Parts: sequence; C-alpha cells; structure tokens
Amino acid sequence: MTMATVTSHWTVDVQFEENPDQTVATATLHTPAGRQLHGSGHARRNPTDRPMARIGEEVACARALSQLTQALLSYAGNEIEINVRRGDPVP
Repeated sequence: MTMATVTSHWTVDVQFEENPDQTVATATLHTPAGRQLHGSGHARRNPTDRPMARIGEEVACARALSQLTQALLSYAGNEIEINVRRGDPVP
C-alpha cells in the first residue's frame, strides 16, 4: 500500500521598522486555510556599539519568529481541543 504525499506551502512575511538605535520586526504567517498569525520582536542597539542595521534585524526577526512560534502552538492547541470535543476532524 502506498501513501499519497500531500504538499502544502506556508508563507511567513517579516517586515521591519527601524531607526539607528532600534529595530522592530513583525512576522506574519499565512496558512493555506487563510489564517494569519503574528509575532513581533524588538532589538535595541547599545549606545556604545557601532550602528549595524543587519544585526538589529537578525535579533528582532529571531524574537518575532519566537513569538510567532508560540502563537502557532497556541492556535494548534485550540484546534486540537475543538477536534477532540467534536469528535471529528476540523476542515
């Protein structure tokens, strides 16, 4: 018996707002079901460090993705609860 492979594609967009001293990243996950989940992260430059926008973006993005991970786990947990209570799969 062969099992069919199901392929889906999820997209995460990350947008940045920055000035020389701080960066804010917002990560948005777009699921195939049309849901959007969000996470945000913030990075602040130490006043004694040289301005390096790339480093601020990396730190802020990592924090936004971490928050997005928690949002997705919470969302999945809620979907599991709904599925268990109904006794049938959620479309």
